[in-house]
Amino acid sequence: MGVLALLLAGLAIWLIWSGRLQRMTAKDGMALGAALVGAVLAAKGKPVIGAPLLISAALFFAQQGKIRIRRRKRAIPPAPAPRGDELASARALLGVGPEADAATIRAAHRRLIASVHPDKGGTEALAAQINTARDLLLSRHKDA
Repeated sequence: MGVLALLLAGLAIWLIWSGRLQRMTAKDGMALGAALVGAVLAAKGKPVIGAPLLISAALFFAQQGKIRIRRRKRAIPPAPAPRGDELASARALLGVGPEADAATIRAAHRRLIASVHPDKGGTEALAAQINTARDLLLSRHKDA
C-alpha cells in the first residue's frame, strides 16, 4: 500500500506540474484528495479506513470518465441555413444590395457601427444586431 500512496502522490505532483489541475473541477480535486488520504491511511496500516476512500475515488473517476466520453460522442447539429427574409433584413439593416461583395459589407458595417456603438451613445442590442447581420451576410457570401 505504500507504493500506491507514492504513485498517487506522484500523480498529484504530475497533475500540478503539467497544468492539468487548472481544468479540474472542485469535485475532481476533492476526489483526488480523498484518494491520497485513503492511500496514506492504507499505507500506515489502517486499510479499513483508507480502502473505502480509495474505492469511492476510483468509482467517482470512472463515472466522470464515462460522462466525458458521452459528451465527446454527442454530435453538434449543423446551424440552420438562413432564410431569405433574414438575409433581406440583414441587407436592409446594413444598407447594402444583394450584389454586395465582402468588402462592401465590411465597409457598411464599419460605417454603421461607428455611429451606433455603445461607447458613442448607442445601445448594445442594436450593435449586436448589426454584428449579427454582418456575420450572416459574410457567411452567406463565403458559401456562394
